[in-house]
Amino acid sequence: MRVDLSLIELPWLLPLAVLLPIVLVFLLHRSRRHRVERLSRLGALDVVKRLVPATTLDGSGWRAVRLALAAALAGLAIAGPRWGFERTTVTTSGVDLVIAVDASLSMLATDEKPSRLERVKQEIRRLRAISPGDRVGLLAFAGRSYVLTPITVDAGALDLFLDNLDPSVVGQAGTSLAGTITQGTSLLSIAKSGADRALVVLSDGEGFEPREELIAAAQQAAAQRISLVTVGFGTTQGSTIPIRVGHTTVEKRDDQGQVVVTRYSPALLQAAAEAAGGTFIPAEATDKAARIKGALSRLRTRARATQTGENLTPRYQWFLLPAILLLWLDTVLGGRRGRQRRRAAAAQTAMAAMLVAVLGLTGCQPSHAASDAFAAYQAKDYARAASGFRAVVTAGDRSPGAMYNLGTALLAADSSADSVAVAADILEKAAEKADAETQYRARFNAGLAHLTLGLAAKGDSADAPLKQALALYKLVLLQRPADADAKWNYELALRKQKSGGGGGGGGQSNSSQAPSQDQPKPQPTLAQRQAEQLLGSAEREEREVQSKRQKSNRPEPPPGGKDW
Repeated sequence: MRVDLSLIELPWLLPLAVLLPIVLVFLLHRSRRHRVERLSRLGALDVVKRLVPATTLDGSGWRAVRLALAAALAGLAIAGPRWGFERTTVTTSGVDLVIAVDASLSMLATDEKPSRLERVKQEIRRLRAISPGDRVGLLAFAGRSYVLTPITVDAGALDLFLDNLDPSVVGQAGTSLAGTITQGTSLLSIAKSGADRALVVLSDGEGFEPREELIAAAQQAAAQRISLVTVGFGTTQGSTIPIRVGHTTVEKRDDQGQVVVTRYSPALLQAAAEAAGGTFIPAEATDKAARIKGALSRLRTRARATQTGENLTPRYQWFLLPAILLLWLDTVLGGRRGRQRRRAAAAQTAMAAMLVAVLGLTGCQPSHAASDAFAAYQAKDYARAASGFRAVVTAGDRSPGAMYNLGTALLAADSSADSVAVAADILEKAAEKADAETQYRARFNAGLAHLTLGLAAKGDSADAPLKQALALYKLVLLQRPADADAKWNYELALRKQKSGGGGGGGGQSNSSQAPSQDQPKPQPTLAQRQAEQLLGSAEREEREVQSKRQKSNRPEPPPGGKDW
């Protein structure tokens, strides 16, 4: 009989199920032999037996069987058996928060180590750590404000955008605090969670815009019942701005060729906070994240329930309970025969110690789909892989991961319109309740299915699948903006839509043909996730994409003519 080790949390402890009974039987046998030897010194053993309690020389084989079985069950419980699935729900409370980060060139100044922008990122991470229940949106601004993420509880998306935030992300140089407050107010105005709302602006305050516009924007935020917190960074002594030119680092210069010195300017930040009735935190203040948290502490929070992914359910109690019952039975039978309370108490103490040891086990082990289906997919036998994954789903495993694998295999196995449509429907259902990774992959391949239908269709019949593909790839890019394949497929769908639909192609596409320039790119099954994680760096890809975009776009002139 083969044991599926994926259903055991600590498989290296499984030998205890065999070793514990053997050790227990050995100890029982040795203990009885030693007692016989000691009693034999008192006289004839037959006579001594009549004078001692019945349990002293109990040689019943049933007692050894009971205790050995209890030890075996306890060993299995300690190994942590798990099967079936459960979803855990975590309840938190927090406010709706938009964080606006100054990403202008002046934030690269090094008067705060390692730079003003890096100090801002550190404070945001600390604020997220002490306020995990907040829903957070992220803005980046310079001469213009940009929404990086909508208001969300997805910490992974926030971390990704925050890690890759630098001045190359924004398209217009300069610093526009008024526009940022206006856009943050608009983003918070559509939030309907019931919690209070707040806008936190982190900047060095060096702006080149009319003070009246800033005050008007702050007053509009106050009218919308949005709390405004402005936080300063930098020093009044200022610093030069190091910028990269090719492979060297030079100091930023203005139009007259003079080296630019940027200085912390609290006036605009303080004026905005006062106009909105909010809070201003100066650059000299320590522990800015805690001060922001304190400023938001008076706001009304909203309880939120967040579901984690599916986990295997612990089943150790199914083995532990019979073991405890067997020990209890041994205690009762031993007390009835010998009336020895001392022995019963020893057995009960052993039971309690075992219960505490096993109940301390925690953790989870993810499930694995049928290995032959994964092997078939890796061997490019997609029809057999689809059949195998369908058998897994038919057997009762309707988890998002199983549905994703079935949809992906169907999409690769058959390029007919009906099969592709069925695969798209399965993948969209898989994305509804999946964890972030599976949701990303399911949406990617569902978009691929609709894109395939759109490319194969002619005329107006291509509009619907192309629109659905564009909608799905927008969601994918919100999760992973650095995904080059998703951007390629999105641009391909957009190009075909603008050119008037599928544009021919002669019906069905053949997955075995050589890839063309306009061939969409799919996502593989979950079995290959670990191998893919070893390839490349998301941060490097993001920087390459931003670099290409920066080279291809001509920056707009900043307000006031100053680009820092």
